[in-house]
This record gives sequence, structure tokens and C-alpha cells, in this order.
Amino acid sequence: MRRSIRSGIDSTTGFGLYAFSHDELESIHDATLQILQDTGIKVMSEAALEIFHGGGASVERFNGHGIVKMPPYLVEECAFWAPRTVVYDARNPNDDYVSEPNRVGFTTFGGCINIIDPVTREIRLATKTDCGDIARVCDYLKEICVVERSVNSMDMPDDTQSVHNLEAMLTNTGKHIFLGADSVRSLICMIELASICVGGNDNFQKRPIFTVNVSPFSPLCLPENECELIMEAAKSGVGILILPMGLSGGTSPPTLAGILVTHNAEVLSSIVLAQLTKKGAPCTYGSTSTILDLRFGTASIGSPEYGMINASVAKLARYYRLPCFVGGGASDSKKPDIQSGYEFTLSAALSALAGGNILFGSGVLEQGLTFDLAKLIMDAEMMRMIQVAIQGIFVTDETLAVEVIHEVGSGGTYITHDASLKNMRNQSRANLFDRRNRKDWVEWTRGKTIQERAYEAAMDILQNHKPLPLPDNAAMEMKEVVAGFEAKKRMDKK
Repeated sequence: MRRSIRSGIDSTTGFGLYAFSHDELESIHDATLQILQDTGIKVMSEAALEIFHGGGASVERFNGHGIVKMPPYLVEECAFWAPRTVVYDARNPNDDYVSEPNRVGFTTFGGCINIIDPVTREIRLATKTDCGDIARVCDYLKEICVVERSVNSMDMPDDTQSVHNLEAMLTNTGKHIFLGADSVRSLICMIELASICVGGNDNFQKRPIFTVNVSPFSPLCLPENECELIMEAAKSGVGILILPMGLSGGTSPPTLAGILVTHNAEVLSSIVLAQLTKKGAPCTYGSTSTILDLRFGTASIGSPEYGMINASVAKLARYYRLPCFVGGGASDSKKPDIQSGYEFTLSAALSALAGGNILFGSGVLEQGLTFDLAKLIMDAEMMRMIQVAIQGIFVTDETLAVEVIHEVGSGGTYITHDASLKNMRNQSRANLFDRRNRKDWVEWTRGKTIQERAYEAAMDILQNHKPLPLPDNAAMEMKEVVAGFEAKKRMDKK
């Protein structure tokens, strides 16, 4: 089981970020309650409307949808029912990830449709093989705490991609998996696949090894498919990641405080539906909201506002005592270049200092459209640096080193002192980033760029890393389940 590094707010050591005062968080909360009570949420599922109404919300029906208005007590009660701490169970129990307040871990961005081929370095559509390959690299990287579905299986039919994605990922990683589902039928099939890999549905119920992603539509809308997924996941014991994708100035208010209100309303309304379906259903407060760059009409995930919004969401999740999954590390650049490095560091550092439990964004380029393995490897190096930084400086009698300073004295040297050798392993260590002098750098790297060495590292992992094997016959059973699922889909279309 993994417990990652804490950021420093609310502890005596470590660096952290005060994004809001308590009064400011209360103001966002109060504004959200007002929106949920007076404006309401558009809900496009009759079954969900019945659940909301049965739980105490008012429902006004229209053709094909309803407007649900929730009293404040209902919202606050349901938010309280959701578990404060979630253990994201993994197929490999050693990789179970604990999401406690302010513990900071990392994963990749999700849902890219393109990939930069690590061999040809040309951009192309992502495939099911790529989905599995990225999961294998993530399984190897210690910096990755859970594995997000980084690319879609674009070589598979649209309505079966989530099933194929999960099959590829289960085969290539023992870590907990996050991914979306195309439909309730897909989710039921995905539960069957995961159950095969853990020895049956009873074991899966005790240790669900994947979390399903759901995305409310902005502004203030719960589509039918997302409602059905929330309800089915809650009943089935699958964790739910609620991931609004608001665009400030487009689908959300043009002010950053305003987007936090609508974002918060979308998450909390989803939590209410999950908790009214099954009290105690594990919910993760997520975000990939950002700004719409009105000059270019693009959703910028490399902007400072992206980091600011997601760091703020981490604080909101902490306010509600919920685990969070927020953006940090994404880039708008088209290549794994200096822009992608700068943009990763800005948003990842902000979200980490804010105490985000899982920061997703590594490996992604081009507004979330393209994945690149070299960027993932380089990002992992920066993740280690951020983990070192947020620990802060420990001030103890030993670390103040008064006795050592007396022993070395004025004009002495510390390099030969036993304390330097003792503390050598406590220093940060760079692997891909190079700290050698130029002569040694040329000899060690033969002058290759960091991008070239990152691609080589990724290919080495793909060729040599062996994830935890699947149980006997599990691979064949999964293939049969996927084939049966596809056959039913083809029959439905006839």
C-alpha cells in the first residue's frame, strides 16, 4: 500500500499553498448552494429524476429532461455521506493507493486520440496497443500512483472502446485504473473483466480495482448516460470520479471564481445522485476545467489559469473532506519541448502545493489531444523534484547541525565530514535531467538531447518491464468476454 508525500498546509513541516481563506471557501460554498437551490441542474434521465425527487429535491419536468433544485441540507448531507478517505485498490496489493488529506500523487492525462509514435516520432491515431503500452510504462514508473486511460483505442468501434481500453490496461498494469465507460452496458462488461483478474465478482466487490470517470456537461447539466453510469457504479460498488470540463468564458462564467461555483455545483449534484442511489458510495472530486482562450477558440491546459483553477478545486475538495483528482502537468505544446516542460511545472507545482491527491496531466500535449511517451518520462523526473520540494525543510536538533558547524569551524570544509556522507542519500537525485559537468555529460550521453534519451528510456521499459502477471486463463477469458460484448453490439445494430 502506498502513502505518498504530504504537502505542508495543516502540518508542521512541508511547503503548501493557501489558495483561500476559510471565509472565501464558505462564500464559494454558499454561492453553490444558492445555485443548486434556485437555478437547479438540468437532468436528462427519468430514473435520476425519480431518485432526486425521492431524496427531497424539487423536480420540474419538461420534454426529455427535468430541472432539479436541491435544498441546502440535502447537498450538505450527501457530501458528508461520501467517504473522506478512499483506498484505490490495485490488482497488485503493493500498489494500493491511499488518498488521505494533502497526500500528493501523480498520473497521466486521459482520453487522448493521438500519439507521437516513439519509433517514427510521427503523430498518428492512438490504438489499443498504445493504450496497453502506456499502462505498462506507468506500471514501471514509481512516480505514477494510479493509471489513467491515457489514450483511447481509436482502432476499435466507438461504442466498445472503453471495454477494449480496460482489457489492454488490466493486462499491462497492476495499479488502480481510472477510465470512463461508454455506457452502462460497457460498465457491466468492464466489471466482468476486472472480476476475472481478481478471482471473481465477490473479490471485486471487496477490492474494486478500477474507478469509472463521469463528466457532467457544463453548464449545470447531467446527461442521461452520465446519470445512468453514476447510478450503476454506486449500486455495483465501483468508485466514481466526477470530472467536469468547464471552459471559463465558454461553457462556464468568464471569471475564475464564477467557474468554481458552477464546477462545484456540477460535482456536488453528481455526488447527491450517487449518495441517494447508495449511501457511502466512494466519490472522487475531480476537475479538468480551464479557460477558453478567446483569441484562438482553444481550451488551454498549459495556461496559468489551468493551474490556478485546479489548485483551487483541490482546496474545495479538502473543504468537503473528499479525495480529489485534479489537473496538473498538461501542456498546449505540440512537441515534448521546453514549452511543455515549463507548462508541466507551473500547473503541477500549484496543484501539488494545494494538496491535490492525484494530479493528472503528465504525458499530454496539444490541449489534451496528443500523448507522448518522451514527455511522460521527462514529466516523471519533474514529479520526483516536486515531491522533494513539497516536503519542505525539517527543522530538528539534528538538522540544525550546530555541533557539525562547531566541529568544522570557520574556514573549514564539510565535504570530508561524516555528516555529509550520512546525508548524501537525502539529496534529490536526477536521472534523466543531467547535473554532470560538460565533459562527463558528453561522455555519458554522447550529446543526445533529453527528448532522445527519454524516448530511449520509454522503449527500454516497454521491452523489459514485466507487470504483475494475470491469473491463469484470465487473458483468454477476457478475450472471450470482449468478443461476446462486440457480438451483442453488432446484433443490436442489425
